[in-house]
Amino acid sequence: MSNHDGPILDEADHWRSRDLAVLWHPCTQMREHPDVLPLLPVARGDGAWLVGHDGSRTLDAVSSWWVNLHGHAEPRIAAAIARQAGTLEQVILAGCSHPPAVELAERLLALAPRQAGREPLARVFYADNGSAGIEVALKMAFHWFRNRGDEPRRTKFVALQNGYHGETIGALSVGDIPLYRRIYAPLLLESVFAPSPDAWFAREGQGAQACAEDAADALAHLLDEHAGEICALVLEPLVQCAGGMRMHHPAYLRRARELCDVHGIFMIADEIAVGFGRTGTMFACEQAGVMPDLLCLSKGLTGGFLPLAAVLCTQAIYEGFLDDSRERAFLHSHSYTGNPLACAAALASLDIFDADGVLDRNRRTAARMAELASPLAAHPHVADVRQTGMILAFELCEGGRRDRPFDPTRRVGLHAYRHALERGVLLRPLGDVLYWMPPYCIDDAQLDLLADVTRSAIEAATA
Repeated sequence: MSNHDGPILDEADHWRSRDLAVLWHPCTQMREHPDVLPLLPVARGDGAWLVGHDGSRTLDAVSSWWVNLHGHAEPRIAAAIARQAGTLEQVILAGCSHPPAVELAERLLALAPRQAGREPLARVFYADNGSAGIEVALKMAFHWFRNRGDEPRRTKFVALQNGYHGETIGALSVGDIPLYRRIYAPLLLESVFAPSPDAWFAREGQGAQACAEDAADALAHLLDEHAGEICALVLEPLVQCAGGMRMHHPAYLRRARELCDVHGIFMIADEIAVGFGRTGTMFACEQAGVMPDLLCLSKGLTGGFLPLAAVLCTQAIYEGFLDDSRERAFLHSHSYTGNPLACAAALASLDIFDADGVLDRNRRTAARMAELASPLAAHPHVADVRQTGMILAFELCEGGRRDRPFDPTRRVGLHAYRHALERGVLLRPLGDVLYWMPPYCIDDAQLDLLADVTRSAIEAATA
């Protein structure tokens, strides 16, 4: 195919050339394209595969940034969107309503984590993406205390070190990954960061639960220091995903819930990445038996088809905004709030969970992932292999020693990524952490390919 007045190119090169002439890609140093960071033109999706213009197939081991649950081009979700598109594609949700938004809210509230002795989550506020959902939750928590009027000092949030909640200003303010945060620091809200319960930081001989309890003790001390100043604690339950797939014991969530109650602050659970079956249960909070005051959902909510976020909250929070004054109302809005097409996709995705027994299948798949990953723990440059449900990570360090990360100039993760891509696997690293977070439809043969390519990628990158 001719690229206008240039040389004859194959179709993949044709699209690479056109792309790099006009697009600015996310989370990318564009100077690295095309030589350092190869661009993968995708023509279509098929289950766990990304299919190129020449028919080549690449295994999507990262679920296209963790959003795709049931496989690409899943026909049941596609059909639900098509049906909805023929009926109602969009309507303003301020002053209007439509069945998909109502039905999805009902389904989400019925599925949400519950906790003995607490009133269940009762209301759903829609947004457009994960960062926007975090913004909603932060503003709700702050505004609720402002409406109450008796604690004007409650203007801060507590978040966890190494946490990530998105890249809009509010969401970035409660994140603690320097690569994303440092340059924008002058723009950010003031937050307080508590030590992460990450089991990676366990002392020699200390288990994950004891490590989590130590971090909870530090959180208790921090909340005492800032008594009367905090609106909410925001955290990622069980797995800090963008922070390197770092994992912690559920005991931390139980203590965090108790401490939030003691200090009269809200608990915001960011299940944007870990919700909808990723950790082995529908929601990660279930594994600790706790219910947050605000639950943020996105990514897999629509099965990976359309952008949508939902923030679930308690009736008490909702009632804190009921007043004759519009200033005391929650006036946050998005043009596509509760979009009917996205809600229809989400409903179809939830139907698949029931029809296909997805959670039970995920547990079997996770067990197979563990079997395949286990031999790699003995690799001389693998310092840790960790897993929570359908999330599995390999931490690469010099000589397998936790205290000896690779020199950043070696770009070990990037070399592993390129090696895997050349062999038909999309294995996008987080620094020098490689991870598996595949679509739930991945089969045994695809898992075998994933394990074989990961092994060879680690060997090639660390040689």
